[in-house]
Amino acid sequence: MGQDNASDNISRTSLTRRTVLSGAAAVGLSTVARAQQPAEVKVCLIVPLSGIYTRPGQVMRMGAEMGIEHINAQGGIKSLGGAKMKLVVIDCGDTTEKAKNAAQRMVAQEADLVAATGSYLSSFTLAVTEVTERAELPMLTLSYSDLLTERGFKFIFQTAAPASRQSELGLPELMKLAEAASGKRPKTVAMLMDNTATSVATAKALKEKIFAQESLQLVVEEVWTPPLSDATPLIQKVRSARPDLLLFMPNAISDAKLGLEKINEFGLGQGKIPTVSFSITIAEPDMLQSVSTDAVQGIMTVVANWGSKGHEALIAELKAKYKEPWMTQNVISTYGDMWLMKAALEQAGKADRLAVAQAFRTMDGGPSKHYPGGQLKFDEKGRRVGAGVVIVQWQSGVPVTVYPSDLGLAAPFWPKKA
Repeated sequence: MGQDNASDNISRTSLTRRTVLSGAAAVGLSTVARAQQPAEVKVCLIVPLSGIYTRPGQVMRMGAEMGIEHINAQGGIKSLGGAKMKLVVIDCGDTTEKAKNAAQRMVAQEADLVAATGSYLSSFTLAVTEVTERAELPMLTLSYSDLLTERGFKFIFQTAAPASRQSELGLPELMKLAEAASGKRPKTVAMLMDNTATSVATAKALKEKIFAQESLQLVVEEVWTPPLSDATPLIQKVRSARPDLLLFMPNAISDAKLGLEKINEFGLGQGKIPTVSFSITIAEPDMLQSVSTDAVQGIMTVVANWGSKGHEALIAELKAKYKEPWMTQNVISTYGDMWLMKAALEQAGKADRLAVAQAFRTMDGGPSKHYPGGQLKFDEKGRRVGAGVVIVQWQSGVPVTVYPSDLGLAAPFWPKKA
């Protein structure tokens, strides 16, 4: 009996010791697992925050900050134990050389970045992605140039429809609108553009394919290098030719202001020659600092994204938090980029740039919510599958989405030619 009690005591002692040791080991492993999960995951926004393109960079930062704030408030990266996303912001300046140097500093000083987005101008993004590709850092971009995803790079992901595709999608819709409103289609067109990569790519597609397809004769073509010093010679040529349609494509706000001022000074504005752009610049809030609401009324632009139906709560938050009067593509797309990065991190399951890049290549996130048309999926070139366009029109002092109809916040109209 005593021996049985002794055996029981030994057995209970051994069991208790094993249980304690087992529990301690489990706690130790859990602690190690937690230690391996990063407390925060760094992503970067590289945009112009100095020089003539400062304004677009500032609003891209707003979109990124809103996205990071919303993601972290909703629990961060769940597959990484709730790790928070941290935004690193880098100024890429206002020249391609400055952009390249900024990208080199970014990859050298922020070695733990898992993804980046931004650049704004395609010219800058072409330079930045030469650096990020070598560093194997996945880079999302809203920039339009077809060249971005024609270089065989594996670490660039273009969320916008490329410039050539935007031309193919946008101009035919504008021609249909003109015909429906006026009973006839425009036959002649003038094109004024800067020589940035986006404008060059857009013009190439228009001249090589779309003008002929739409039976449009190009009667004026003028190109300038930003910043534009004097728009008078450009507008004089348009006034002499009197085209049915003017394509005005600036990418610097100062250039857009100068051009529109001269268009109205020469009596060509307010529908006398319907004006269309392929750039968000002409629909920036800053335009109203130098031109009247009458001067921009009816002007349309084809863009990759804009605050649209379904974004009402975000638009309201942007107005309240940053005092922005409306949501340009620079805000909504950069906001969406943060959520794309989150999705890639969730899929990757680790804060590793190679794993995140592979997640971008293989993700299939279903219908797009923060970009028009298509899927949250990239093809072998890094282009978002099925990416569409938005047509925005100035109406009563506000540029609103008018196409496609399922995203439209107002119906479009065609300016009446005097």
